[in-house]
Amino acid sequence: MTAADARPIEIGLLLFPRLTQLDLTGPFEVLARLPGARVRLLWKTLEPVRSDTGLAILPDTALPDCPQLDLLCVPGGPGVAAMMEDEAVLAFLRRQAAGARYLASVCTGALVLGAAGLLRGRRATTHWASHDFLPALGATPVRARVVRDGRLFTGGGVTAGIDFALAIAAEIAGEEAAQAIQLQIEYAPDPPFAAGSPEGAPAAVLERARRRGAAMREEREALVARVAARLAAA
Repeated sequence: MTAADARPIEIGLLLFPRLTQLDLTGPFEVLARLPGARVRLLWKTLEPVRSDTGLAILPDTALPDCPQLDLLCVPGGPGVAAMMEDEAVLAFLRRQAAGARYLASVCTGALVLGAAGLLRGRRATTHWASHDFLPALGATPVRARVVRDGRLFTGGGVTAGIDFALAIAAEIAGEEAAQAIQLQIEYAPDPPFAAGSPEGAPAAVLERARRRGAAMREEREALVARVAARLAAA
């Protein structure tokens, strides 16, 4: 597939309640600038979907009306818990994955792909706080910002969605086109703190983050166990 193809490049980003909006809007900002790309925001209905921090995002394509995509991407966020047991969403992902050229996730969107059975035997990454759940979903965990395994691209937590999108932009349209998009959006990270990973964050900051996420972690452990048992039975 190249930018010169006559047919538009069909890209779909899944929406769902309580997603982390930057997981979606970061890749959207990159992928929508690809020559010949049509980026769809997908959900069950066309009603606004509210993110975990309250931002309302408007879908433009209902799942039943979605054509076959070239690239399907699943973002993450607290709402993945419901998606991991939503058979309508999982069935949609499986159908699209069968014909898509590329399959992708950002952050804990990887857990949804795993719940759909799409990570079996694949190398993958996700947010650091959920990384150890990947083996239960059939994946081989790799700690990296972006991990590629064949047609599967997975990104780490939240901001890694921009990295993933630039990597796949280079795959689709070439490195020069991807670099032009990076320059256009002035993506040149230079954060004020080296606290963006558990390895770099001060111990007190990491401990505070773990305490804050303890309740969600406990719920997700039980959820992953249920999903893993269902996958094993299937």
